[in-house]
Amino acid sequence: MVLSAILNGDPQGALIWLGVAGMTDALDGFLARRLGVRSRTGAYLDPIADKCLLSGVYFALACNRTVPWWLTAIVFGRDAVMLIFIAVVFLFTAVRDFPPTVWGKLSTAVQIVTGILLLLEDAIVFHPASVQRIARAVEQAMIGATAAATLWSAVDYLWIGIGMLRRARVVRA
Repeated sequence: MVLSAILNGDPQGALIWLGVAGMTDALDGFLARRLGVRSRTGAYLDPIADKCLLSGVYFALACNRTVPWWLTAIVFGRDAVMLIFIAVVFLFTAVRDFPPTVWGKLSTAVQIVTGILLLLEDAIVFHPASVQRIARAVEQAMIGATAAATLWSAVDYLWIGIGMLRRARVVRA
């Protein structure tokens, strides 16, 4: 629904659906921790679902020319590299734990804030010219921050992953 709203030029609807998605994800995490209900499948699928949603938002924003395609490529590229690397580690070693890093969490937070700010700017119908200039400057700064945080997070995950591979016991088929 979020992606459909963005692609159909409905930033208010996209914000509502994104809010619903965020709240249900937070509630799911809260309940899992509070009730002690965790599963290995959920531990793998929840971050993948979050990344699919966030990558989809950036794809839709790029289709609407709200963000540059190069930023969408960085967001997709980082996630693709991570998934491929995790698959390689999973297939060829005994490692089964891939905890998020502080840089990965920061990158995700910056991506979310940037996406919300871009949708908010599109959702606001009336802006004086001075507010538009400020909004554009903030957008550009956040696009730069998103690119930097996402790239740094990718480097950090690769560094950690290479260390995991060096320390891991190779699984013999």
